[in-house]
Amino acid sequence: MTDRIIDRTAAELAADIREGRLTSVAVTTAFLDRIAAVDGTVKAFLHVDREGALAVAAEVDAAVAAGEDLGPLAGVPIAVKDVVVTKGLPTTAASKILEGWIPPYDATITERIKAARMPILGKTNMDEFAMGSSTEYSAYFPTRNPWDTGRIPGGSGGGSAAAVAAKMAPLAIGTDTGGSIRQPGAVTGTFGAKPTYGGNSRYGLIAFSSSLDTPGPVSRNALDGALLHEVISGYDPRDSTSIDAPVPPVVEAARLGATGDLTGVRLGVVKEFKEGADAAEPGVIAAYEAGVEQLVKLGAEIVEVSCPSFAYALPTYYLIAPSEASSNLARYDGVRYGLRAGDDGKHSLEEVMSLTREAGFGPEVKRRIILGTYALSAGYVDAFYGKAQKVRTLIKQDFEKAFASVDAIVSPTTPFVAFEFGARTGDPYQMYLADLYTIPTNMYGGPAVSVPVGLSEGMPVGLQVMGPVLGDDVTYRVAAALESTQDVLLADTAPEIEGN
Repeated sequence: MTDRIIDRTAAELAADIREGRLTSVAVTTAFLDRIAAVDGTVKAFLHVDREGALAVAAEVDAAVAAGEDLGPLAGVPIAVKDVVVTKGLPTTAASKILEGWIPPYDATITERIKAARMPILGKTNMDEFAMGSSTEYSAYFPTRNPWDTGRIPGGSGGGSAAAVAAKMAPLAIGTDTGGSIRQPGAVTGTFGAKPTYGGNSRYGLIAFSSSLDTPGPVSRNALDGALLHEVISGYDPRDSTSIDAPVPPVVEAARLGATGDLTGVRLGVVKEFKEGADAAEPGVIAAYEAGVEQLVKLGAEIVEVSCPSFAYALPTYYLIAPSEASSNLARYDGVRYGLRAGDDGKHSLEEVMSLTREAGFGPEVKRRIILGTYALSAGYVDAFYGKAQKVRTLIKQDFEKAFASVDAIVSPTTPFVAFEFGARTGDPYQMYLADLYTIPTNMYGGPAVSVPVGLSEGMPVGLQVMGPVLGDDVTYRVAAALESTQDVLLADTAPEIEGN
């Protein structure tokens, strides 16, 4: 056992709790104390629930003492992105328009976490309504990258990634609409997985883009992510997009990958990504190529595949996602719940709605609402939204063709390492480029993971593994195999954070 509880993986902690070497209360307290010590610097959490987390931990310890058969992650604490509804805890989507809202119900994912007896440490910071690539668009404060607190932790799920990277939580929940689990994972040196769309429930997930939003695990390694993946996944009749199919055997796949044998696995590299490599930083490409060489040494075969429609994924996404956001965010009108501005008897109902949305939404949310409303407006819907959906079909066809000849596709996760605060907020397009490599998978709906692959100029780089629909297991196998070539987890090489 290592000296510090917070240095241990979730799988190790779960085994220690089950076998009586550690109590869940001791484990949960260690992470809560870590939050108290360093989150004043990192600012990963919007809300910490110390009392609730310790109460669940005590229940787990009582169950262990009674000899109950507990689940694989029982007693292991977790942080939850603030876009996932949690009964009795603030859920704001990092927006002023939902400030102070206490939900009366749980999201399906929250229910499954509670059923697994995992103490919830608190809610993590994010870009408002999950719209952003840096967590600079939170309505409350930016989150900082534990590797360099002058840099961003990625987005929109920067809070969840930073919490795991800073060892304030062994596990976290993120959501991925265009890369918001994988991109923060890449720039913070953590493991992040976007499951197959529909593989886990969106019920109780505050909607950004309904045909793209996918919740998933954030962890320090592939096995921990796989264990959480199995806890939160599975069919949910309350979600009309939920897939009624068995959860892919991701834990088994991660354990198989950890043996370091990829014999017979065919991995595709996208010709168009290679040709456009000048869009990425040289250090990122070098780390990615070194990772691919390691996969070859483990027995994988590399095959070049062509996916010409991938070049249109970014503009396609920024028509589809804002259009769906425009529709989803229409419900925040100051009438039913949340912020209400201008309700002084001097303004009409329409004026109250307008004033509420002006005061409650931040600049990036307003930008996407305007873009989406325009794309859906009369006379333009076919030219913009309709055409984007046709291109989305072409992207799907490119994936299907590629997966007919390979088991998975690999690429860099992001084109650059974490950038300094303010470096891209003045140019939305430059900010959007952070999701250049991640968006195609969201267009198709397949699974993808980001696994740490090395450093560039002292900052983490991620390698992305993309799989076919319901082929989540192969992504975990390849990621775990790449981890097996590393002497230590990249998360364990991060600089120590100066606390409060």
